Amino acid sequence: MSNSNANRRGLGIWFERLLAAVLLGGQVFFHLLKTRIHRRNTLEQMSIVGPESVTIALVTAGFVGMVFTIQVAREFIHFGAATTVGGVLAIALTRELSPVLTAVVVAGRVGSAFAAEIGTMRVTEQIDALYMLKTDPIDYLVVPRVLACCFMLPILNLLSLLTGMAGGLLISDGFYGISPHVFLTSAQNFLELWDLLTSVIKSIAFGALIAIIGCSWGLTTSGGAKGVGQSTTTAVVTSLLAVFVINFFLSWLMFQGTGSASIG
Repeated sequence: MSNSNANRRGLGIWFERLLAAVLLGGQVFFHLLKTRIHRRNTLEQMSIVGPESVTIALVTAGFVGMVFTIQVAREFIHFGAATTVGGVLAIALTRELSPVLTAVVVAGRVGSAFAAEIGTMRVTEQIDALYMLKTDPIDYLVVPRVLACCFMLPILNLLSLLTGMAGGLLISDGFYGISPHVFLTSAQNFLELWDLLTSVIKSIAFGALIAIIGCSWGLTTSGGAKGVGQSTTTAVVTSLLAVFVINFFLSWLMFQGTGSASIG
């Protein structure tokens, strides 16, 4: 019975913090309308989100592109559809794999750092010191991180897309004898400008989610060092859950109806 009560209490706290994250997102939006932006902090956070995350994002995308090509090419060759391998990989990476996996990497690396850093500031009363100095923590801490994620995640996503396509091209040419010309022509025939736009839109949405959840969990941290650790873990899990849920709704809105890709 005590474990059941503890689980219910933990779930209740999680929902309260999730509601706080939603309210924080609204506050960030209104602060942006007032153009309250700390440029130095924003540039500093952009360097953390972007250049320091690019290596792991590209390595992940490269191997995902290669593995996906291995799984698809052998089956498509069996059915005589080898000329569509590049297009299928391009669509899969652009619409889903690249934005989602890049968001997963950033959530694990950057979202956790946001929660840990701001959570430590909360338990050591540095947030209260900002109020004493008449500095709004949302302007000073949250908005720069949200902008950094919204700016840098689309760039990381596009770099990951190119790396994943390069990995797929390498495997299709080296292992299955599909020429680079056939591979790239297929990708060109399948992809449309709308696919690239949706990929960028998803990345911006995922970046905002990751930053807001990480910052909100940090701002609502309590309980000393133990609380910081719990906030960091829960922030990452919640960010990943939010990315997957929002990805479903965005995909449902963006890709209704039948496809229009050309196979020739």
